[in-house]
Order: sequence, then structure tokens, then C-alpha cells
Amino acid sequence: MTGPSVSQGRLLVVTIVGHDRPGIIARATGVLAELGANLEDSSMTILRGHFAMVLVASAEVTADEAQSALATLAGTSLSVSVREVPDESVHAPVGKPYLLSVHGADRPGIVSTVTAQLSDVGGNITDLTTRLADGLYVLVVEVEVPDAADVGALTGRLADVARDLGVDVSLRALDTDDL
Repeated sequence: MTGPSVSQGRLLVVTIVGHDRPGIIARATGVLAELGANLEDSSMTILRGHFAMVLVASAEVTADEAQSALATLAGTSLSVSVREVPDESVHAPVGKPYLLSVHGADRPGIVSTVTAQLSDVGGNITDLTTRLADGLYVLVVEVEVPDAADVGALTGRLADVARDLGVDVSLRALDTDDL
């Protein structure tokens, strides 16, 4: 006996944003499962009481058909958007994975200043999370740093930025097993 077949159709990106409550993920993924869609990648979080989810699913249905099926969610104070992902080559890593963490007193410009340093060396951010609690700002970034980049120089530039911003910064290489 074989299991159900997995759709190899088009790739759809589904975004759902709105006031958080229990059951959003179950309802959204249930609708997609009924359409025969297979979840390939997803990210979900709660931001200040608001739910945010982005997922990529392969499906035989069109983006419009998926949007219509998910319309019942939109009627419950959630914003739902579905679009088809154009055929593209799969992202090849630009280099080695690193974990960058920043913490310190909150102030404007932390994310833009720190991520500019990564961008300047050709780094590709693959995940970024921030949290603010009791005035402490925390930024955690997974980034691919090109092999050609001078990681020592990048670390020095990040230390300079950290001093200017009044925060602590650390950059450490990740083993692929850490991901």
C-alpha cells in the first residue's frame, strides 16, 4: 500500500496576517491539504499579538483557486494572499552559514546598520528575528557569508558598529548540523 501522492504542480506562496487566536494554522493548512497542496517551507510567528505566516506549497490548483478556498479565513479578520512563484532555480548558498546576535538597549537603526555590514560583504540573510522586552532589544540573524569575504574584517566592522550603537554583537560560524 502506498501513501497519498504529493503534488508536484506549481509553487504557491501563501501569506496570512492578522490578530492571533488558536486554530489559524490548523484551518489554513487544512484548507490547503483539502486542495492537495503539499507544504514545502513555512515560517510563522506572533508579533505583538498579531499572527504572521508565510508558507510555500506545491499544488495543482492556481493561486486564484487557493485564494478562493482560503477566503473563509480572510472573513475572520485575517488578511490572506496567495501568489504563484515563478519558475526559478533553487537558491544556492552564497557561502558558509553564520549566526549573528545583537543585544542591547533599544534604539532606531540597529537592524539597518548591522545588516548593512552583512550586505556590504555580499552576505545573504536567510532568517532574521527581533524581540523587544523591557527595553532590551535582541536581533538574531542567520546569514550566508561568501567564502571570499574577510570574516575577520567583517567582525571588526561589526564591533565598530556595536560600539557606536551601544550594543553587543557576536558572529559565529555554524555547522550545517546546527541548522
